[in-house]
Amino acid sequence: MSEPITHPNSNRVLRASIWVAIGALIAAAVVCVVWVLVGDANGMIAKAFLTILLLAAFAGVAILEANLASRRPAWFALASMVTWVVILLIGAFLIWMPESEDYFGSGIERFMKFLLIVLILQGALLHIRLFSKAHDRHRTTFTAIVTYVTIGLVVILAVMLVLPIMIEEYVVFRPFYWRVVVALAILAAVGTALVPLVNALFAPKKERPAASAYAPPPVQQWPTYADGATPLPAMPDGSPDWNAYYTGQPTYPQAYAAPVVPVAPATPPAAPVPPVPPAGDGVPPQPMAPPTGPGYQGYPPPPPPPQQP
Repeated sequence: MSEPITHPNSNRVLRASIWVAIGALIAAAVVCVVWVLVGDANGMIAKAFLTILLLAAFAGVAILEANLASRRPAWFALASMVTWVVILLIGAFLIWMPESEDYFGSGIERFMKFLLIVLILQGALLHIRLFSKAHDRHRTTFTAIVTYVTIGLVVILAVMLVLPIMIEEYVVFRPFYWRVVVALAILAAVGTALVPLVNALFAPKKERPAASAYAPPPVQQWPTYADGATPLPAMPDGSPDWNAYYTGQPTYPQAYAAPVVPVAPATPPAAPVPPVPPAGDGVPPQPMAPPTGPGYQGYPPPPPPPQQP
């Protein structure tokens, strides 16, 4: 169901969808030309202008779908193109069908109906796309049956919603028709809820790597030259030679190491030890008097005082 677009079968499906779009564009143009030639002349200019806008919009959408097809599954590219073809045909039908006399301002009303039909069909297509992704997550026989049945119910429900919007001016739908629509909506909602519920209960969980409480510190790598591969040379003290990064040459050749002069640790000077006098005849040693000299602690002596006459 999720076959890539590069598969040969997928390429054929893509080409077929493009040819379907081209054929639908030509067929819509031919039908509109026939209506112009044999139809009522009332409001022909406005209808022709709306037809041109519709065909131009479809051509732009077809080009966009062709560009997006490489990023989508083949079946979804084909389904999307077919949906736009149906929208084109419905738009041409709403433009050229004769207006009923019981409706006032049916032009604006038909335009709003057309927008509502586009929303219904594109919503159903989006539902199918998302639902198929949920089915691809965990495939079993039960989920496959539920998926295909639900997709069929959604398609039938979309058709039954679009038909009354298109032809309610000419056909009266009985209440039983709407009962069937409500019943299909309930069944489609149940099927839509079953597959995600089964995935939540039984689909294998993705293992998450346990985050360590204490991550190791990042290892600081040795700096390199500008090429990002050659490491910088080392200085004698073991640090990178950053000057070599700018000059391209190591500061100290690698053949020999730069001379390292050992530096002796500075030791404080030893305090002077006073001489010990020899032991005498019981006479205690006298303390040594400090040296006297002129001045005080190396400063010159003060000048003499002036003499009185």
